[in-house]
Amino acid sequence: MPSCRKSKKFLQTYARLQRMRGQQSGCSDDVKELVLLLLSYFDEKEESLFFYVDNTSLPEEVQLEQMPLTPTIVVCGQSCYSSRSFMLSLDRTLVNTNISSFISALCLMFGSYYCFNIHYPSELPSTLEFLQRCFFSINPEKGTKVENKNSKRRLNVNPRVLSLIQELSDHEWCEA
Repeated sequence: MPSCRKSKKFLQTYARLQRMRGQQSGCSDDVKELVLLLLSYFDEKEESLFFYVDNTSLPEEVQLEQMPLTPTIVVCGQSCYSSRSFMLSLDRTLVNTNISSFISALCLMFGSYYCFNIHYPSELPSTLEFLQRCFFSINPEKGTKVENKNSKRRLNVNPRVLSLIQELSDHEWCEA
């Protein structure tokens, strides 16, 4: 179970997304909410997954030197929730500049980790591993795509991810 501080942050994020949801609807919006809630639950930074640019930015105007090297969703607009246009960056290069749905952007970003054999960044290990196991149904028996520079001992699955999967499966929301 998350600590009181984390529970409060998670519930605040959930309440904010529920308010926003009154303004928007649709499957893509549900997935946006889910990803934002996962980031909040695992206390991982939104800026590690998304790079925000002005809604009217052209691809050549995007400041690539400020982006992470790992696959990153470029959000055209002030928030992930209200944006209707996305780009994909990989190795500080825009590889797709015309993505019209969040789900497509997420799938392209996630697929990039596998197609190019890239480890998950240390800033997003839990969110990406949870998406891998619960939404993309990639469940290797051993090994992980999480880059672990500090620890000599490597676990097959992040304990925080396992804990959330177990809690959700108790409610029949997710199958691991």
